[in-house]
Amino acid sequence: MPAVPAAPLADVPEGGALAVVVDGVEIALVRDGDTVYAIADECSHAAIPLSEGEVEGCEIECWLHGSRFDLRTGKPVNLPATEPVQTYPTTIEGEQVLVDLSPAQELNA
Repeated sequence: MPAVPAAPLADVPEGGALAVVVDGVEIALVRDGDTVYAIADECSHAAIPLSEGEVEGCEIECWLHGSRFDLRTGKPVNLPATEPVQTYPTTIEGEQVLVDLSPAQELNA
């Protein structure tokens, strides 16, 4: 499956998250400088939208219980979450963020 448009780059806040739905998949887009990460917009611990949490560097925090996830791998970096969250490859084409929803690599806890 080719990468599909997710949002204009200008809409993704630096150091913050933007909730989008791409082909029916809820995703949080996070911008860190010239890099945009795409992660499933649901905490694996409490089913809370990660896009509502704080972003620090390459991590996003669920506001409810404080679980933090690595935006590059989806792996939790602290408790109470123990299961990873799906991540998706992104590219920037012109001023558009594209997300690749192809069957992703296996989640490794």
